[in-house]
Amino acid sequence: MQMSRKIQIHQVDAFTLERFTGNPAGVVLDADGLTDAQMLAIARELNNADTAFLFAPDGPDHDVRVRFFTPRTEAGFVGHATVAAHHVLSGRSAAPVRLRQKSKAGIVDIEVRGSGRERRIAVRQNPPPLGRELNDRERLAVLDALALATDDLDPRCPLRVAGASSTRLLIGVRGAEPLNHLKPDMSRLTTLSAQIGAAGYFVFALKPQAGDHLTEARMFCPALGIAEDPVSGNAHGLLGVYLVHHGLLAHDRRKAVFQGVQGRWLQRPGRVEIELEMTGGVPSAVWIIGQAVSVFQTEMTLD
Repeated sequence: MQMSRKIQIHQVDAFTLERFTGNPAGVVLDADGLTDAQMLAIARELNNADTAFLFAPDGPDHDVRVRFFTPRTEAGFVGHATVAAHHVLSGRSAAPVRLRQKSKAGIVDIEVRGSGRERRIAVRQNPPPLGRELNDRERLAVLDALALATDDLDPRCPLRVAGASSTRLLIGVRGAEPLNHLKPDMSRLTTLSAQIGAAGYFVFALKPQAGDHLTEARMFCPALGIAEDPVSGNAHGLLGVYLVHHGLLAHDRRKAVFQGVQGRWLQRPGRVEIELEMTGGVPSAVWIIGQAVSVFQTEMTLD
């Protein structure tokens, strides 16, 4: 006879300190023993873009193991769900912590900076690779699918694919006005994703308005089942490497930092901090940093 068990579920908004903004994620603690089918069903029921399931470590090289599920499938690594997961874990301890997290995409370092409500979760990754620039035909097809004109593009910013397992096309535009008028054709963008090798489209503007942030952005990932992503940590990490490479982010050859905002058009504004460790003027590591706020926690009984 199968025993029922209770699991603890948290709903967390990442990259924000205000509930109902930022990027929502589910966090399931003590997930050891759950089957893939159960995790997929829970992720589908919670219906966030991503849910993080936390497990005990299975080796000496890490402190916690995490698997990420969308309502459709498993993902190798998810930035905002990682921030959400460690917001929950660090809420159990007042002391700053540093630990290693293992997922299907590998091991990353996690640092909890500060304590209490103001604590920040920092995730250290290897610098993502920059891929190819689009040719003219591909560029015009993407612009048409987003309802952008060539004059909307920032001439300093070539359209370029970035990332390894999680690829995005980076598209720089002239200020906030083009961001306001985007009209993405999700069907065409999905088709183009397969053709150009980018699972999503990260459209950003440098210095779009007054404030302490360098960029504002929107992101569309219909090929992943996400029409518009509220706030992406991973994409901002890609953007940091891209901006350094193209001479658009100041640094002292040892460190570069910037903040980006996203989510305003979904009424879910959020903020991502990026720190780039530099070796000889080239990024050697990327820290994705964000705050988070708990929305609710509950228990679910599984038969």
